[in-house]
Amino acid sequence: MGEAGRHRLAEDGRRQDPSLACLCPRQVSKTALAFLFCLVAVPAFAQNYPLLIIENLRENQDVVIGLSLVVGLVLFSTITALLHLREHRRWTKTEAGFSLELNNLRAKLDRAETFLSAEPQIIIAWGAPSGEPEIEGDLSLVTDAPIARRVLAFGAWLPPDPAQQLEACVEKLRARGEGFHFAVESLGGRTLEIDGRAVAGRAVMRIRDVSGDRLETVRLRERLVRTITELEALRGLLDAVDDPVWLRGSQGKLLWVNSAYARAVEAKDAAEAILRGTELLEQPTRAAAAEARAEAAIWRGRAQAVAAGQRHALDIIDVPVMLGSAGIATDVSEIEAMRSDLDRQMQAHARTLDQLSTAVAIFDQRKQLVFHNSAYRQLWSLHQAFVDQFPTDSEILDRLRAAGLLPEQADFRAWKDNLFAAYRALETREQTWHLPDGRTLRVVINPNPQGGVTYLFDDVSERYHLESQFNALTRVQSETLDSLKEGVGVFGTDGRLKFFNPAFARLLNLDTNLLNEKPHIDRLAGLAALFGDKNIFDEIRAMVVGLSDQRMGLERRIACRDGSVLDCTAQPLPDGATLLTFTDTTAGVNVERALTERNQALIEAEKLRNDFVHHVSYELRSPLTNIIGFIELLSGGVAGPLNEKQREYAGYVRASSAALLTITDDILDLASIDADALELNLQDVDIEECMRLAAGDVRERLAESSIGLDIVAPAGLGTFVADPRRIRQTLVNLLSNAIGFSAPGQSVALSASRNDDDVFFSVEDKGSGIPPDLVGHVFERFKTRTTGSRHRGVGLGLSIVRSLVELHGGRVRIDSVQGEGTTVTCIFPVRGVKLDKAKAESYRLS
Repeated sequence: MGEAGRHRLAEDGRRQDPSLACLCPRQVSKTALAFLFCLVAVPAFAQNYPLLIIENLRENQDVVIGLSLVVGLVLFSTITALLHLREHRRWTKTEAGFSLELNNLRAKLDRAETFLSAEPQIIIAWGAPSGEPEIEGDLSLVTDAPIARRVLAFGAWLPPDPAQQLEACVEKLRARGEGFHFAVESLGGRTLEIDGRAVAGRAVMRIRDVSGDRLETVRLRERLVRTITELEALRGLLDAVDDPVWLRGSQGKLLWVNSAYARAVEAKDAAEAILRGTELLEQPTRAAAAEARAEAAIWRGRAQAVAAGQRHALDIIDVPVMLGSAGIATDVSEIEAMRSDLDRQMQAHARTLDQLSTAVAIFDQRKQLVFHNSAYRQLWSLHQAFVDQFPTDSEILDRLRAAGLLPEQADFRAWKDNLFAAYRALETREQTWHLPDGRTLRVVINPNPQGGVTYLFDDVSERYHLESQFNALTRVQSETLDSLKEGVGVFGTDGRLKFFNPAFARLLNLDTNLLNEKPHIDRLAGLAALFGDKNIFDEIRAMVVGLSDQRMGLERRIACRDGSVLDCTAQPLPDGATLLTFTDTTAGVNVERALTERNQALIEAEKLRNDFVHHVSYELRSPLTNIIGFIELLSGGVAGPLNEKQREYAGYVRASSAALLTITDDILDLASIDADALELNLQDVDIEECMRLAAGDVRERLAESSIGLDIVAPAGLGTFVADPRRIRQTLVNLLSNAIGFSAPGQSVALSASRNDDDVFFSVEDKGSGIPPDLVGHVFERFKTRTTGSRHRGVGLGLSIVRSLVELHGGRVRIDSVQGEGTTVTCIFPVRGVKLDKAKAESYRLS
């Protein structure tokens, strides 16, 4: 760059600051003259001006206006002169500054020219993306002709590929300011370093020759710059980390520390920490690191140190380097706390798992057992010594297979390989093992994130058994309900049908397809038409959809329009559902109606019979009484003496009439008992007296039949509450029956006994006895069986005995041995408690 360049630079400087244009000599002279005029003329004029004014005012007032204008011009000139003086001083200072800047620019320009001429290079600068470049430097680097424009023809001095690359980089530099730097070999065999970057808003590209020693120097410089850059980046990175980092000299003195180190030792900054030599590590730790450094070995250790006022656990690495060592301390306090907490949690989990009934076994990625609980050992009957050896999964399976504890497999190796595939799986697997001893295990195989698997063995034998029983019970219940003739339907809490059997659809004339859709109770509103009474359906609906505390159960008999009769029962279930049952009682109702009608007819017939018996009995009793009375008069000779034949016939007539009268009385008694019209005259009855009276009533029959009578009455029998007439009648009937079934020459025994509650009357005969098949029929009315004896009768004696005994609240017992005789025992309550008919009937049945 020559003199023309310097002149152009100066002109550019003046154009940059327009104030420099005011510093021409001519303008400075004019300003000085004006200033001198103001200094000289204005004070003189100011001294004489008041006198002039006074004189002129006296002479002429018009002159006053002129004088005022003159004074104004003088003041204006003074102010203008002062302003020019102030601006002159400022322009003087500005000119000095520009002169200094101009000198500096000239010095920089000289240095730049010196730099450009120091080595072969070319500088190309573009002021605008579309403007013409300025080219300076040794053009011989790229072309033989000293023509600047040929430098821009990259293809003329570069191979095609580097030329295209350079053109693309130049376009990016000029358009977007993207810098570039690379070295290429020109067509002339020179190694050129091309560097492009944006400088002060202009795109600048430098081309220089780096062939030979220059190339090696460039490479060394680049390596040095890269190394310095890397060191600065590493230092910045280390200064940003939260772990303390330091660099020591050969004597162990701190040479550099990062910000984390300064914060740890509570220093203001790293410089203060280095200046004070504040140590983070304690003396034993530093001594151990120094010993390792003396042996050129890396020292690693963990130590306690006070950082930022708190004690921390630090993992320290001290590395020997040239002329010293470098170290870093990592705070592991949180890690240690977390590790301790993790250990405590793992121990707690282990204790918890050890209490579980589910067997747990954890295997690592090497398939070795690393954890198990007691349930696992008990499940497989493994010894503690064996599992403490950390056996592999394969060893455990082989041991269990040898013991016959694993499920039988056709191909055990393939089964085991399939089981071990869980170590490579990502999803949890679940299997069911049916063991040879009948147990069923649910096996869950869960892959662990860190490798290995966790086995969970749950004994579900009881659950499977209960589930099987439940399913069987459900099937049985379903089959049972399906086979029922009663219709059964269950409605849920939402009012929808949950279950029904075929009878439910059949009895209610409902479509099975509709019921399979589980309809709401409202969709069955057609039942109201079947029931014939909408109120019944409304009650059933309210039972199904009503609140739980308002449902009390429902029972209704429904007479349907089709003539059928259904018994409906609605019952709330514990889970809030409602059970509806419908029973077809049409046949039962018809039978009940028929039975009711028949029973009414029987009642009326019985009433008619009783009325007839009473009427006939009373009608017979009066003639018989007359007959007996007249026979007794004839036998007594009132009408005259009778011969033997007449007396004999009269005796027959009297005996027959007495027998007929007895039968009539018995019929009347039975009719009264059946009509519940027979009343007892309860009073104290002397047991011995009653026995003697009864024996006296049958004395004639005993004599006629040549039968003996034995009365067994222990002393102190006392009395009991009863109707004496009915007790005597009972004993007479028993004695008459015993006499009729006894052979001549035999005897009949009448005995009595008592305890605190009952009185026992027994009549025993030695006749042929009663066959076992007839014992149950001896109390039936109008049935008599002679069984070869001389007994004749209508069969009412024992029936009346039983009725009278039961009327007293007692019972009758018969003991008979065929060929040996019969004993009839009547048991009466001492207190004369009269039982109702139901209890008397139960005594009769017993």
